[in-house]
This record gives sequence, structure tokens and C-alpha cells, in this order.
Amino acid sequence: MSTTVSWIFLVIAGLLEICWAIGLKYTEGFTKLIPSIFTLITLALSMFMLAKAAQIIPIGTAYGIWVGIGALGAAILGIILFQESASPSRIFFLILLLVAIIGLKLTSK
Repeated sequence: MSTTVSWIFLVIAGLLEICWAIGLKYTEGFTKLIPSIFTLITLALSMFMLAKAAQIIPIGTAYGIWVGIGALGAAILGIILFQESASPSRIFFLILLLVAIIGLKLTSK
């Protein structure tokens, strides 16, 4: 697998992490069948894609970016879907998280 494909897998894994993280909210403690199935499938696919990406990308970089994409996306969707706080300080730290994700990518081999 090429480095480019590994990075594509990693981005997809991060997007799938957003899906399962948000899906957790809709499972209502895994009491709702369809959201629970969606969450478990996206969780498994996210882990699989992360594992494939980590075959080429160093694990510290891959994991950090995977978690960062998931956390950033879940926080943004939390603001949009669940009316979570969008205070200036929260937005500032989300921007810092984005900067960290970009920094990890730019400094990886």
C-alpha cells in the first residue's frame, strides 16, 4: 500500500470515528437497534481503516490524527446537532486541535 493510500485510509477512519461517536448519542445506551448497529459498524470500519493506515504511517501520528479528526468532528457536530456550547474559548481550542492535526501531518515522514 502506498503512503498516499494510507493517508486516505486514515482520513476515512477519522470520518468514520465521527460517525460512531455521534452515533453513540443516538443509541441511547445501546437501547435503540438501528443506531446501535450503525455505531458498531462504523466503529469496526474506523478501527480497520486505522489499522491499515498504521501499517505505513507511524502509529503515534496515525492515532493522534485519527483521534483529532474524530474529536474535532464530534465537537462541531455536537454544536450543530445538539446545541452544545459554541463559546469563543471552545471555538479557540477546536481551532488549536485543527492546527495540531495539520501539524502532525506536516511533520510526519
